[in-house]
Amino acid sequence: MIGWLKSNWRVALLAIFILLAGLALFSPALDSGEDTLGNESEQASTFTNLRFGLDLAGGTRIRAPLIGLTVDNVEFGGETTQQVETDVAGQLPDTDTTDVIARQATEQGESNTVEVVNPNITETQFATAMDDAGYEYDEIASGVTDATRQEAINVLEGKINQAGLSGGTVQEFQSSGDILIEVPGQDRQDVIELIEDRGNVRVDIYYQNDSGEYTTERAVLTREDFQSISTASQGQDGRQPNVPVTVRPESAPEFRQVAVDTGLAPGGSRCTYNQDPENTEPCLLLVVDGEVVNAFGMDPGLGASIQSGDWERDSSFILTTTSFDEAQRVAINLRAGALPAQLDVLGGTTSYISPTQGDNFRTYSLIIGVLSVLSVAGVVFARYREPKVALPMILTAFSEVVILLGFAAYLGYPLDLAVIAGFIAVIGTGVDDLIIIADEVMSEGEVNSQRVFDSRFRRAFWVIGVAAATTIIAMSPLAALPLGNLRGFAIFTILGVLVGVLITRPAYGDILRYLVTDR
Repeated sequence: MIGWLKSNWRVALLAIFILLAGLALFSPALDSGEDTLGNESEQASTFTNLRFGLDLAGGTRIRAPLIGLTVDNVEFGGETTQQVETDVAGQLPDTDTTDVIARQATEQGESNTVEVVNPNITETQFATAMDDAGYEYDEIASGVTDATRQEAINVLEGKINQAGLSGGTVQEFQSSGDILIEVPGQDRQDVIELIEDRGNVRVDIYYQNDSGEYTTERAVLTREDFQSISTASQGQDGRQPNVPVTVRPESAPEFRQVAVDTGLAPGGSRCTYNQDPENTEPCLLLVVDGEVVNAFGMDPGLGASIQSGDWERDSSFILTTTSFDEAQRVAINLRAGALPAQLDVLGGTTSYISPTQGDNFRTYSLIIGVLSVLSVAGVVFARYREPKVALPMILTAFSEVVILLGFAAYLGYPLDLAVIAGFIAVIGTGVDDLIIIADEVMSEGEVNSQRVFDSRFRRAFWVIGVAAATTIIAMSPLAALPLGNLRGFAIFTILGVLVGVLITRPAYGDILRYLVTDR
C-alpha cells in the first residue's frame, strides 16, 4: 500500500481534494445557511452548502452614484481640515459640517480637496461659499473623491451585514464610479429603504432656556460617543421599542453636565414634544438624517443617577423609538456608521429578479452543465474508442468541477451565471488538456515502458503549462478589477486552471500510465 501511494501520490492527492470538496459541499458543520438574524438564508441551496447569487436566487441589483460636488487643489493656508469644513459649511444654507468633507493630501501627486454632499447645494452656491470662506481652488466637478466612495462602500457593506442580508455585495462600478449593490433573495423596496438614507444618528436635547424660549442643544450624543450598541429590542413591560447603548467613559461627563444644565436631571422629565412642543418639559430627540424620529423624556430614577454621578459608572442608556422597524433602522445605522454621501437611487438603475426566475435559471444551468459533460463524453469516446483512455479522462475533468464547487461552498462565494460559464469553460479546457496528454502519449506508437511514458508526458505537460500561464495572465485583469459578473467568471476560470495543472492533470497522467504501460 505504501509503495502504491509513493508511485501514485498524485492520484491520492486528487482523492483527498475530492473528499475535502465533498465535506465543504455537504457537511452541516460548514453550512452558513443562516443569516445573522437567525433566519434561513433565501439563497442557500437545499441539499448543499452552496450559495447562489442574484442570477440564480433572485434578488435586487442597484447601481447608483453618490451625490456630491468636489473641488481639487484647494489652498488650506495652514487651516486644519476641521476648520475648513466649519468655514465652508458656515457659508452654505442649511448645511452643517457633516455635509462638508475636507481632505488633506497625504501622498505625492495628490491634492487637497473639499466636497459638499448636501444634495440641495448647487455648483454656484458651492463656488460662492468657497470664495466667501477665502479658499482658492480649481474647477468644481460633480461626484465625490475615491476616498469618500470607498468609505461609502465599507458602510454599505456594514449595513447589509448588520441587516442579516447574507450574500449581498457592494463594489465600485469601475467605468463610471457608481456604486453597485447586489442582494440576493431580497425585495427591491426593502433594499432601497436600507441604503437610501445616509444614516446620521444623533441625540439632541430640546428644552426651554432662561429666556423662556425653546431651543435645541444639538448632538449631545453621536455614534462616536457610544462604546457599545445592542441590537434592537421589541420593548416589554409597557416599554417602547428601543436600542440599548453604553456611552463611552470619556463622553459620559459632558453628557451628564448638559443633562443637568438643560433640566433633564435630577428629577427627570415628561416629554410632550409630539403633542405640544411649545409647552413641554425637556426632551431627548432621536434624530436620523435631520428628521426627529422620536422624542422622549427621562425617567426620574435615571435623572437622579445622572445628577449624583452614579450613572457614569456604567453609563448605560436606552434610545426609544415608535416602532420596532425604526429601532432596527437606528441600530443598523449606529452599528454600521453613516454614509459620507447619499446615494442617488432615483438617478441610478434598479433591477429585480424574482425567486421563481432564479429557480428557472438554476434548473437551466444544471441542464446545460449535464449536456456539456455528455457532449464532451461523446466526443472523447468517438475520438479514442477505448474506455480505458476515455472514461478516466471524463471522470478527471468532472472532478475539477467538484473541487471548484467545494471551493465556492467553503468560501461562501455566491454562484451566478458568469461563474457557471466559468465552470463550463473549465470542463472544455480541462478535457482539451487531457486530450493533449493522451495524444502525445499514444500517437507515437506503443508505450512499452514507464521511461517512454514519462518522456512523452513531460512534453505534453510543457504545452499544457504554457497554455495555463497564458490563460491566467489573460484573466488576471478581469479578476482584479471590480467588473461585476466578469470578475466571478475570471476568478473561477483561474482557479480551474490551477486545479487542473497542479492536481487533476498530473493525476490523470498517473492513471494513464497505470493503464497503458506494463508497470
